[in-house]
Amino acid sequence: MQDHPSDNAAFYTLFETSIGLCGLAWNGRGVIGFQLPEDDETLTRGRLAKRFPAIVETAPPLDIQDVIADVTALLQGEARDLSSVPLNMDGLTDFDRRVYEIARGIPPGRVLTYGEVAARLGIDNARAIGQALGRNPFAIIVPCHRVVAAGGKLGGFSANGGATTKRRLLAIEGARRDESPTLFDLIP
Repeated sequence: MQDHPSDNAAFYTLFETSIGLCGLAWNGRGVIGFQLPEDDETLTRGRLAKRFPAIVETAPPLDIQDVIADVTALLQGEARDLSSVPLNMDGLTDFDRRVYEIARGIPPGRVLTYGEVAARLGIDNARAIGQALGRNPFAIIVPCHRVVAAGGKLGGFSANGGATTKRRLLAIEGARRDESPTLFDLIP
């Protein structure tokens, strides 16, 4: 991330995507939040202001422009890997960080179940995984939409639009559980 006057000063920008107006928040140590579209621009902006009270809207620096370009392309169905986007996870629990790292490892076009994520953490508590993902401040970048319920069920999604938004994101990515290659598997 580019240096800012203070590593703790928070900035954000809004940008158009194929699913609506999204927001990205960052500070000098990385991305601190991602906002999926609300029903209108005022609500999207308001949600960011509530999450980050001292945040300032500004034009994004080059590194953030690159993140925005990748997110925008991903939401148009293009193959993009967001796993290297620097995230500032200060203030998050160790458990949430571990869950988010596993979720970040799920490639576009693929899904894991809450139980599979729990098993990778060595626990038997799929509900705790769902709760951690419900607190995910980095939606899309930490692709919580790629974690689904067992038995082919979708599971919850805490963003505006709930399960409908989750289903839409998975459809954009052509997600499925089988192991045959997808367009996203061709990411260099």
